[in-house]
Amino acid sequence: MNAPVKTEEFADAPLWDLSDLYTSREDARIEADLDRVRALVDRMNAWQGRLIASRGDGATLGRGLDEAISLYEQAADIMGGLGAYAFLAASTARDDATAQGFEANIREKMTAIATPTVWLTLELNQLDEAEVEAALLAWPGADRWRPWLRRLRAMKPHELSQELETFIAESGPIKAQWPRLFDETLAALRAETEGESLTLSEGLNRLSDPDEARREAAGKALSAAFADKAQTMAMVLNTVAADKALEDRWRGFARPADSRHLANEVDGASVDAMAEAVAEAYPRISHRYYALKAAAMGKTRLAHWDRNAPIEKARGRTYSWAEARSQVLASFNDLGGDFAERAGWFFDRPWIDARARAGKQSGAYAHPVTADRHPYVFLNWMGERRDLLTLAHELGHGVHQTLAAGQGSLLADTPLTLAETASIFAEGLTFDRLLAEATPQDQRALLAGRIEDGLNTVVRQIAFHRFETRFHDERAAGEVPVERIRQIWMEELSASLGPAVDLSGYEDWWAYVSHFVHSPFYVYAYAFGDLLVAALMETRAKDPAAFTPVYRELLAGGGSRTYVEALAPLGLDPRDPAFWTIGTRRLEKLVDRFEALSAS
Repeated sequence: MNAPVKTEEFADAPLWDLSDLYTSREDARIEADLDRVRALVDRMNAWQGRLIASRGDGATLGRGLDEAISLYEQAADIMGGLGAYAFLAASTARDDATAQGFEANIREKMTAIATPTVWLTLELNQLDEAEVEAALLAWPGADRWRPWLRRLRAMKPHELSQELETFIAESGPIKAQWPRLFDETLAALRAETEGESLTLSEGLNRLSDPDEARREAAGKALSAAFADKAQTMAMVLNTVAADKALEDRWRGFARPADSRHLANEVDGASVDAMAEAVAEAYPRISHRYYALKAAAMGKTRLAHWDRNAPIEKARGRTYSWAEARSQVLASFNDLGGDFAERAGWFFDRPWIDARARAGKQSGAYAHPVTADRHPYVFLNWMGERRDLLTLAHELGHGVHQTLAAGQGSLLADTPLTLAETASIFAEGLTFDRLLAEATPQDQRALLAGRIEDGLNTVVRQIAFHRFETRFHDERAAGEVPVERIRQIWMEELSASLGPAVDLSGYEDWWAYVSHFVHSPFYVYAYAFGDLLVAALMETRAKDPAAFTPVYRELLAGGGSRTYVEALAPLGLDPRDPAFWTIGTRRLEKLVDRFEALSAS
């Protein structure tokens, strides 16, 4: 299942080539594009005041909406490319001060250009619904912006004055220094163990080593490294939360997660119901599974570094990059349609950066850039089964992004309620293929890995969400000391993992969860997506051929439809509380199967 590896063993993993964006930080096109976007913004700003002035003339207002929003999108496309280049280059060189400084400088320049455009959303939201509808009917070209206007106008009750909106926009690059400090701290972090100095990615990978002594050493070394940075990370977390609370208060959001729910076009009560459904299932899924795993490993309890350990002690299989490509493309091909062809683009062209190396940040992502450019995929390839599934996951995002590109950048952007759908679905297809091809003796190990991935995606992320909610609630009353952060963290993680997991030494592992800093209240989207995909998988099993075109249409729609509208053609209604039990039952059945294999 998993194996001890060294980064240099996978030197054939690809590096991306960002020259489709810019050739270097000195590329003359960078300044030229900054000038281009300034000109577009000037043209767009010429409409300021004219939209309101033409509110009584549907055709004139419709033409103004169409032109102003089109210019806004064109400017956003150029800035999206600039921002993507700076971020992508910096994410592989978090130890390079010049790269980090370049990213910060580009962000500041783009903010200065974009800030004068805040009038657009404010002016649009001064219009009445009837006036907007009349304009869209009178000028057909403007009707394409209807979904974007729907999402924009949802923010209307929470908008501030133009002066305050300008101040918030201009302060964005300054606020971004806190996530930058977080990233650079983790990039520089080293877990000192067994005469080695492990990066964060290498240390986390070591937790899947078949050798218990190596896992233990890595687990304790990471705990020590996180404890050493806990005060710094607590300050970052407190500052980000306080800044968010200040803006939320001005905007009139009642709860810390409400702004995220609004952006996701999801009702907070539905998210609460999902979280409660998962928490209610803790004993039947995670508590039960970890007790079974402990018994399978001859233990009474699992140490936290054993949670993702392989069941079998023998060295597990590793995959070459060529094998990974073959497996993932075959899995996409199982879905039918053009999914495998689109996934193949990423392998055939230098759109993937998979080679793990010093200075590269941990984790994985797929960056969509803009609708008129191709996405890029980022991961740290160590050749393990989990890396193979991560590759499938991120390529699911990438394929989704290529399908939605036809909507244009403003409408291709997918709310988090659907953003994880294609990625988790692709991961599930790849696992199903691995399981089908496995020998009987390997199936239990594969099942264990799949269950653990499900627990990490659903149970663990809901525990993260509950921790984050409690932390933000307490931060409203004042700074939360690191000791209290540790206490909340341990309470939520202990409740989710159950009595069979010993979390001694796990007190500071909250300090490496990047979403807490980069995207507060993002984490529930993983559970949302996993449970939603479970329902999609059940639907596909009934009629695979009929499922594929409907599923493709769902992805190609990007953010043009709400998640409720997008799922309706498949006969699924996520507003029904019973919807969430489909996914928890599916995971529970995997535990049943694991138990049966363990008993045989």
